Amino acid sequence: MAKLPVSFYQDPDVLSLAKQLLGKQLFTLVDGELTGGIITETEAYRGVGDKASHAYGGRFTARTEVMYKEGGISYVYLCYGIHHLLNVVTAGEGTPHAVLIRGIEPQVGIDIMLHRRNKIKLQPQLTAGPGALSQALAVDRTLNGKALTGNEIWIEDSDIVIPDQQIVASERIGVAYAQEHAELPWRFYIRGNRFVSKPNKG
Repeated sequence: MAKLPVSFYQDPDVLSLAKQLLGKQLFTLVDGELTGGIITETEAYRGVGDKASHAYGGRFTARTEVMYKEGGISYVYLCYGIHHLLNVVTAGEGTPHAVLIRGIEPQVGIDIMLHRRNKIKLQPQLTAGPGALSQALAVDRTLNGKALTGNEIWIEDSDIVIPDQQIVASERIGVAYAQEHAELPWRFYIRGNRFVSKPNKG
């Protein structure tokens, strides 16, 4: 399948884009090792007006600078000093919208992912959850700000179409600091897919 064009990421509706990314295929090529899978879970972060966003209130720092660039690049940051989290920067330049990739269903390079995660067999814990996913795909800060149309990290279209009734919308995870915005149903996942982080009812 072809890589998604830059124009795909320009959609100003980050909620719509977070749902459109479900079923697409995410890949990394790190140290000559190709790994990837089907995106199963995402979370939307809507720029300066979203209390859960790193760019809330127009915050512009060395870390968030990449969020203000034209959509179609990666935003990778270290969470709690432990986990690298992978986000897709969306919308036009100056609008810091982003979609956190929270889960994939492994398809390519499964043995490599198992080794990176120190796992023996394929189970949902391999790539369900943004920290696990990044470790499995060898995503770290060296992949921050990379074009998603390049040859290090990219997203391809697929034949998979996820109908609206198969998409579950729920509260985002780990954003209690966002007060009332923590309750917004801006986390999306494929109903019934095993490779989704908990809670994953329905």
